Amino acid sequence: MSLIISAIGQGLLWAVIGVGLYLTFRILDFPDMTVEGTFPMGAATAVTAIAHGVSPIIATLLAFLVGCVAGLVTGLLYTKAKIPVLLAGILVMTASYSIDLRIMGKPNQSLLGMPTLLSGKFFQSLPPYFDSVALGFIVIVIVTTILVYFLQTDLGQAFIATGDNENMAESLGINTDNMKIMGVSVSNGLIALGGALVAQNNGYSDVNMGIGIIVVALASIIIGEVIFGDLTMIQRLIAVTIGSIIYRLVLLLVLQLGFNATDLNLISSILLAIFMGLPALESKFHLKHVLKRGLKND
Repeated sequence: MSLIISAIGQGLLWAVIGVGLYLTFRILDFPDMTVEGTFPMGAATAVTAIAHGVSPIIATLLAFLVGCVAGLVTGLLYTKAKIPVLLAGILVMTASYSIDLRIMGKPNQSLLGMPTLLSGKFFQSLPPYFDSVALGFIVIVIVTTILVYFLQTDLGQAFIATGDNENMAESLGINTDNMKIMGVSVSNGLIALGGALVAQNNGYSDVNMGIGIIVVALASIIIGEVIFGDLTMIQRLIAVTIGSIIYRLVLLLVLQLGFNATDLNLISSILLAIFMGLPALESKFHLKHVLKRGLKND
């Protein structure tokens, strides 16, 4: 039972990253590779700040701001310097490795014996493993609520319109470049925030902890969409969180079957490929119709 609770807690913490990627991947249709750099950058920033005596709350907010700056650079490279979107993200992702080493002064940094967000009295009073569940739930509710409110404003609608049809958005007087820069900045800020939360939960940060992050975040998005189907924008954000929890539970099941932790990136890629291919398989082989007919016969 403790493993399941821990997996749910991990799912809630990682859901922040999924929601962040959703802004660019789904709303803006922007394949942003920066995320593999901003995740460890957020972790490095928060952990180093805490190690230097900064409040965990302030350190976590600093991680968010650093992620926003990294996203801003990617957005400017793409919109102003006219560098292809994938290359712009890769450039910032590559540069972030050296920046992380500068921030930490070494490849990794431990939080052993140092205060974190989970050191608060409220979290310490909870049963084992429920602290990460509570922290993840609080953060994802705050993030989702803010995004839901934002997407319903005029600025939020302009942001959505940019992703839906850029030419139409420009004809309506929307500065699409600014919308892209804003979206990539906020997206990477949330991903860096997720990195800070995961690092505090794990008790360390490492320059290599961003490898495969984009696959994990995409898995949360795709699983939520495949399971729940057509949803409103608000429901999609919630589905990402549920998808993140399901993904973690599936990984837990796989590990219980005897696979090694070193196989997680391979397993993540396979799971993502399966869930991304399900809609095409359903359409080709009429799986939904077959399932419904089978249920009626029973």
